[in-house]
Amino acid sequence: MRLDKLLAHSGLGTRKEVKKLLKTKIVEVNGKVEVNPKTHVDPDTDSVTVGGEELDYQEFVYFMMNKPQGVISATEDLMHETVLDLMEMQDSLQEPHPVGRLDIDTEGLLLLTNDGKLTHRLLSPKHHVDKTYYAEIDGIVTEEGKEAFKQGVTLDDDYQTLPAELSIIEVNEEENTSTVELTIQEGKFHQVKRMMQAVGKEVVYLKRLSMGPLSLDEDLELGTYRELTEDELELLKKA
Repeated sequence: MRLDKLLAHSGLGTRKEVKKLLKTKIVEVNGKVEVNPKTHVDPDTDSVTVGGEELDYQEFVYFMMNKPQGVISATEDLMHETVLDLMEMQDSLQEPHPVGRLDIDTEGLLLLTNDGKLTHRLLSPKHHVDKTYYAEIDGIVTEEGKEAFKQGVTLDDDYQTLPAELSIIEVNEEENTSTVELTIQEGKFHQVKRMMQAVGKEVVYLKRLSMGPLSLDEDLELGTYRELTEDELELLKKA
């Protein structure tokens, strides 16, 4: 890849900023000063140092975020704050993207990466990756509702969903509310909300708890994120 791209993706600034950095003659490639931003280097075989320090380059980045409400799962938007706006500049330089989407009013686990192959595997319908949500419902969810979800429900556009696992956590008959956990293997637009509407219920709060083997780190406050651990990444790649 181009040297300026390598430096930028390593957290040393924007393309414009690293071009200025190269002019200071503190960047060396295989022991020789390099000032040309267009020079091509191989991060796996070439030695690149900045001010005498070896460059620590990662081709792919993987982050877990606890997405808050009011933020959209996109890389850019003219009207709303995006999940990338919540990230530090050095973490967004390698252009991570959300794996799937959470609605603007949905909280919880969101994976961000620039690994396109992993994204495809996790989102591909043929791989049937489980996604589990916690939901607060306006209405009483019954055993009949559980059975309906187990069979798959018909959405408002006549789409028949795959079978889903619905667990009733609590029912409050006085307030006519329920709390549930729902596991689905698809990611249709507003799917959880539309599935509940299909059985005459309304979702008033929604939080994603897990995606495949990756569970939300409960120590992550809303709007914060961290890198995946090696164990978490290995589990995801096996999912």
